[in-house]
Amino acid sequence: MSEQYNRALLAGRWYRMEMNDTGHQLVEYAELCLDGSFEFSFVEQTSQGEIISQNVELGDWGLVGDIHFTITQEEVVDNEHYCADLHDENNYQAYKILALDSQVFKYQHIVSNEVFILRRVVDKIGHC
Repeated sequence: MSEQYNRALLAGRWYRMEMNDTGHQLVEYAELCLDGSFEFSFVEQTSQGEIISQNVELGDWGLVGDIHFTITQEEVVDNEHYCADLHDENNYQAYKILALDSQVFKYQHIVSNEVFILRRVVDKIGHC
């Protein structure tokens, strides 16, 4: 039986950073809104902070039991919005949630089995 997760826990802003095989930093910023919309920003940069590439995706997300899914509907390149090709299967993703609380969101891609860990962005540091 799959675990049920509280959808409201996913709403908010999240962040992850990792190093790729070439020694570049890969940074993801994710904003998941309660209305089911999302904005994901992916940035690849050198260790000195120079941006190599940046991609922004906009779309819809959902949660069913322990399955989190996304549907990318738009991409932003050089501040220009482009409609995503909804015939492209890469614009549809599904993930099994491995852990979710108010600070950490850990999930695994259903097909590739790649595991991602996002941490909640805290807006008010030092405030209760």
